[in-house]
Amino acid sequence: MFELMVEDSFDAAHALRNYSGPCENLHGHTWKVQVFLQGDQQDEIGILEDFKNIKQALATVLEEFDHTLLNDLKSFSAENPSSENISKIIFHRIKDKIALVKKVTVWESPSTYAAYWE
Repeated sequence: MFELMVEDSFDAAHALRNYSGPCENLHGHTWKVQVFLQGDQQDEIGILEDFKNIKQALATVLEEFDHTLLNDLKSFSAENPSSENISKIIFHRIKDKIALVKKVTVWESPSTYAAYWE
């Protein structure tokens, strides 16, 4: 079994609705996103998936979030723009592009992240 990981980041602000504490106020993060792929079938030249393709797919998905107020996006009209929900949305959007995606982590600080996988 092979595992690949690609990392990118985006800058965005959010405010957690119905949260009791400082995170209910508008604040921003540089969100680090990691996408993990797993598989055991390499192609004819020994590649599970081209890193270039993974990076392009992730960059395309992150364009929607970069330099925005996440609360204003349609994706978060019913759900809070929490790290957990961000990781779930990114997972499904990139999984539609690359079937081998197994997990997405979203770091909102150097020491805290949320992950989503199925």
